[in-house]
Amino acid sequence: MNIFRHRRAGLPALALLIAATGCSSADESGSVAVPSPGTKTTELCEDLDEALPRKVDGLVREDPEPRSALTAAWGGSVIILRCGVEQPPKMIDPKVAEGGDPEAVAGGVNGVDWLMEKQGDDGAYRFTTANRLAYVEVTVPEGRDSSAVLIDLSGAVKKAVPKGIAD
Repeated sequence: MNIFRHRRAGLPALALLIAATGCSSADESGSVAVPSPGTKTTELCEDLDEALPRKVDGLVREDPEPRSALTAAWGGSVIILRCGVEQPPKMIDPKVAEGGDPEAVAGGVNGVDWLMEKQGDDGAYRFTTANRLAYVEVTVPEGRDSSAVLIDLSGAVKKAVPKGIAD
């Protein structure tokens, strides 16, 4: 069973971890790996690309190379979005659902469920949508307001990627 299908616990922990992100700069190389999902997911990602905001957390959209409707970035490559990624292994890990994995927390922001995973020692976090027909991944470096990023993106995700379980 997909642990994110009906899971709402973890919201306080997610909010606490989002608020605790610190300060540093991100790699601004401008190159992002483009996912390769199936046709149905690609269509959803194209809809999302059209719905994405021009600014996220005060940063202007500047898409990475190679150009694709499956990727977007704000502030160069400070905040990176990839649509059509694979389901994260942590999403099916029962420890996450029970709140037993401090590196991965499930929760929701403005009607969109997310898995939050700490990325290495650089302080970055990766957020991946759950309970949507396509997995959308957002990478936020240490020092950015993760809650503002997710709030800015949630409307577009809700509009373009319907609720359901991704293939």
